[in-house]
Amino acid sequence: MAYKVLILGANGFIGSALTAAILRERDWEVFGMDLSDHKLGQLTESPRFRFAEGDITINREWVEYHVKTADVVVPLVAIANPAQYVTDPLRVFELDFEANLKIVRDCVKYGKRLVFPSTSEIYGMSPDAVLDEETSNLVYGPVNKQRWIYAASKQMLDRVIYAYGVRDNFDYTLFRPFNFIGPNLDNIDEPKEGSSRVFTQFLSNIMYQRPIRLVDGGEQKRSFTYIDDAVDCLLRIIENKAGVASRQIINIGNPANCVSIGELARLMIESAKQFPELRARANATEITSVTSADYYGKYYQDIQTRVPAVNAARERLGWTPTTDLTTAIQRTIDYYVRLERDQQCAATQVA
Repeated sequence: MAYKVLILGANGFIGSALTAAILRERDWEVFGMDLSDHKLGQLTESPRFRFAEGDITINREWVEYHVKTADVVVPLVAIANPAQYVTDPLRVFELDFEANLKIVRDCVKYGKRLVFPSTSEIYGMSPDAVLDEETSNLVYGPVNKQRWIYAASKQMLDRVIYAYGVRDNFDYTLFRPFNFIGPNLDNIDEPKEGSSRVFTQFLSNIMYQRPIRLVDGGEQKRSFTYIDDAVDCLLRIIENKAGVASRQIINIGNPANCVSIGELARLMIESAKQFPELRARANATEITSVTSADYYGKYYQDIQTRVPAVNAARERLGWTPTTDLTTAIQRTIDYYVRLERDQQCAATQVA
């Protein structure tokens, strides 16, 4: 009988890339749900992929049934943008914690393995130079800094899942993504400043000739991880040979790709200049600075540096990220350049 993987949020950035990799590289069956399927494209035509358009907070019977019949459950539905943490924190809590807690309990009820997305933000303002899954303290700001509700919601779920593992021998893996980038990241045509992921926002600014605004000078450092590397790690976690990933917390990130946000902006501009369609736009792109209070509001607080320890992934899974940042940036920009070219051709044909 085929191995069955349930992916909730299958149309998202990680979900669509993971679905494509499973159908391409494994013989597993995939069951997916999301609000739409525009990122999935021809994947929906695969006989090994069954997709349902729906909402995990509304279509509870569908979700519970497919948890019951799956071998592994990967719930990727969450609000994950800083602007919403400060403008609508209760909605973040309701979806990221409450809705996902029901899925966790379904997995416990039916004895199904859970591969759950924690977050690199869970480390908060930890002073550790390298963030370790087992030893780094999780440090957050005061309650009036509402941006921490996302990290706090994820932390509570991590602790609940861990407790089920201790009490019930529940089988899970918590994985912590560190700034995944790659093709199909976000809709480049509709980035809402402060809401889109930083890479998408910067690329949109280049393509549509708007200044890149660096929050607090862009001194914050992040470790950017190419999606193909990340999905390779996820496949190994889901496969879980000899139980190597069971009841483990695993960072998925590329410490070699740690740069400041300001440096990322400059690298993206330089990379964009290599594409004839973007060269003039990249040359004209300005970089300015804005305070976090003006950009996000008074409830925001930031993390200066996030660098993952990846010993667990390397030692347990034999995984090492291989894509350097320059290549990751080039491949991602190339995807959006080709997408823009295709859209222009389609518009010309219609005209």
